[in-house]
Amino acid sequence: MRMRRNKIFQVIGLVLLVVMVTMATNYVMNRNNARQNQSDFSFDQIPASYANFKNVSRAGDTDFTVAAELTVNAVVHVKVKSEVMQSRGFSGDPFFEYFFGPQFRQQQPQIREGAGSGVIISNDGYIVTNNHVIDNSKEIEVVLNDKRSFTAKVVGSDPNTDIALLKIEEKDLPFVIFGNSDSLKVGEWVLAVGNPFNLTSTVTAGIVSAKARNINILNAAMKIESFIQTDAAVNPGNSGGALVNTRGELVGINTAIASQTGSFTGYSFAVPSSIVQKVVSDIRQYGVVQRAVLGVEIRDINGELAKEKNIKTFDGAYVANVVESSAADKAGVKAGDIITNVNGVAVKSVAQLQEQVGRYRPGDKIFIEILRDNKKQKLNVELKNRQGNTELVSSDVNIDLLGATFKEADNKIKEKFGVDYGVEVKSVGKGKFSNAGIKNGYIILKINNIKMSNEKDIETAMKAVMDNADQNKVLWITGFYPNGKTAYYAIDLNN
Repeated sequence: MRMRRNKIFQVIGLVLLVVMVTMATNYVMNRNNARQNQSDFSFDQIPASYANFKNVSRAGDTDFTVAAELTVNAVVHVKVKSEVMQSRGFSGDPFFEYFFGPQFRQQQPQIREGAGSGVIISNDGYIVTNNHVIDNSKEIEVVLNDKRSFTAKVVGSDPNTDIALLKIEEKDLPFVIFGNSDSLKVGEWVLAVGNPFNLTSTVTAGIVSAKARNINILNAAMKIESFIQTDAAVNPGNSGGALVNTRGELVGINTAIASQTGSFTGYSFAVPSSIVQKVVSDIRQYGVVQRAVLGVEIRDINGELAKEKNIKTFDGAYVANVVESSAADKAGVKAGDIITNVNGVAVKSVAQLQEQVGRYRPGDKIFIEILRDNKKQKLNVELKNRQGNTELVSSDVNIDLLGATFKEADNKIKEKFGVDYGVEVKSVGKGKFSNAGIKNGYIILKINNIKMSNEKDIETAMKAVMDNADQNKVLWITGFYPNGKTAYYAIDLNN
């Protein structure tokens, strides 16, 4: 009985052993098969959203050292001394004005110091920076990364893009080459190089967060805002510094931050190199920026506008009005059209349209694509300047200095006040008109006792003053506001 029981246990043990071996074998085989299947996995088996994904830009695999080395020595510290007018004493206090008279309210000049960054773009000393860094400057000092210091002069500036060009007298300087900002992609790595808080040669990294961003920060009459938005840390002092790609190519000039504190809180904005190159090229070649205009009033398309106008798309710039005899008018553009393309480049917003048109000069011939009644049309356009012709602007007369846009006074205004001439100040941005206190809607009747009928007359008056050997180069302006109030202004063109 005991022997039979032992044999039963032996059989059971043998069976269990066989089962365990079989299970272990299957486990190993299944595991090997899984590995084999994983190694044989093809892109055809990957979900569509991942099929074109290439893992080549992980932070751990990206080397910023080359770009940093190519850039830091070409980014300079720009130190500025400017003159500002400040009221002296207890200006506005009736007690002091009683004893000292109205002259007590006079302002006196004060020297203010500021700082920013700049980027050397040629070995002979041309430097790009922001216009707001050097605006109203009396002295500009440029300090290189090797501590050498130079006095810089302003070759030219453009408040409409916030770009300025400086020059120092030196040779064999390190410089940064221009890259193609058009080819930048959202999510691509970029480096910001500058001098935040006077900390020289500071490099930060981030990604491109958005393109063609309009943040409505420039106070200029014909501003172009189509910023590259990044999350690279930019702080006060970085203005005018370089935004470069991982190859060390200049793709933007750092200009602004989105912040309620004045310091970096997550987003910074740079002028694209495509705009910078155009401004710099114009200044070097002509002494002034050659600005081409279509002659349209445009709006971004939002839900409210789409519903109101029964628009079927949100891409493009909606034409609210066409200026008579403008480039757009001559080409056949009509109010209600939607501009969707400029010379083969798709435009989805007002910012993109302004950026694309801003690359051209008066007299350039381009084509635009429009949507009219939901049908595509292609129109040929010969671009004009602000004065309504195709001529290039002389550097001797830069009407942009006034910081305003103009149009012929409305016939109703003329009839109401009994005149047959006059030019309306359509909008006022940063410039001499703003400094003088001229407001939107002001009707210019005469400049230096000569009747004004259009913007060309204003330019002619400016040229006459600039060509005058007299050192007192002033525009004496006579006019009125729509409410009937007469106003006189003096615009100093000496500076």
